[in-house]
Amino acid sequence: MSVGCPSGIGPEVAVHAAAHADAEARCLLVGDEETLRRAARASKIAPARFRVVKSAEEVETIELGEIGVWGPSTKLSAPARPGEPDHEAGAAQLAWVNEALALVQDGTAEALVTGPVSKLAIATSGAPGAEGFSGHTEHLAARLGAREVVMAFRAANITTALVTTHLALAEVPAAVTSEAVATSCYWLVRLLRSLGFSAPRVAVAALNPHAGEGGMLGTEEETRIRPGIVRAEERLAAEGLAAALVGPIGAETAFRKQAAGAFDGVVAMYHDQATIPCKLVGFGEAVNVTLGLPVIRTSVDHGTGYDIAGTGKADPRGMESALSLALTLAKARARGS
Repeated sequence: MSVGCPSGIGPEVAVHAAAHADAEARCLLVGDEETLRRAARASKIAPARFRVVKSAEEVETIELGEIGVWGPSTKLSAPARPGEPDHEAGAAQLAWVNEALALVQDGTAEALVTGPVSKLAIATSGAPGAEGFSGHTEHLAARLGAREVVMAFRAANITTALVTTHLALAEVPAAVTSEAVATSCYWLVRLLRSLGFSAPRVAVAALNPHAGEGGMLGTEEETRIRPGIVRAEERLAAEGLAAALVGPIGAETAFRKQAAGAFDGVVAMYHDQATIPCKLVGFGEAVNVTLGLPVIRTSVDHGTGYDIAGTGKADPRGMESALSLALTLAKARARGS
């Protein structure tokens, strides 16, 4: 578990989640040890529960109730200032993501759970590979050489995958291609199957109001989204994966019907189209999951919380949910789902 920005609430919610983890989850925190001990004190978690491990072999010996800390994690030269990330904090949070990822890649860990980072602090830190950092999803895709990566969210009774990610709204229509729609549909079905849906029902949202109103309000529904649905259906059928893809339909209808139980998931066309309903129904508990990577990765769906960093007021439910989902997906992968 990479703990996010040391000047934010990431260390606090990470320690809390690890301290209250399911008995089946052996948690290993990747971050500055002193920062984590300070976060433990703020959360009234006994520092004596910490277990610093220095090798993969030691990870296997972490016992129930212990909070594992990866000893080789990048250290800070001085305590981070709450709410005031500097260049060292920016570089450290990126290093911790990379170090945690390496532990999953070499089999030491089964899943990567990431805490909230500051894109700006990382991008301006001057660290190798930090320039142009736009988020975990894009960074992990590049680092792992993943050909298809889809951003998805799970919150309360909503599960959604995005066709486009961190783009300016003006750039979204051109990025909504039939290939991108098909990829998002395919990976959302795969996620839902891992969550226990044998034949997922997926609504595919429109890009334009009223699904384009027969072309009066836009043509992307007919020229890009509908062909993308067909491509996804063909790919799923070729792999023997049962699913029902419905759309394109108005986004407000798609999410309303999913919340009511008519659909198991929604494919959204752009970032806020997905995150607004997720945060409306599950703020504080929503989870971001990256699909299409060769590793399992989940994350909190909230920011660094600089305004409350160091006060002990951070809500840990998002990190707890991210950890729980990672465990569920790891079990599904072990079963070969």
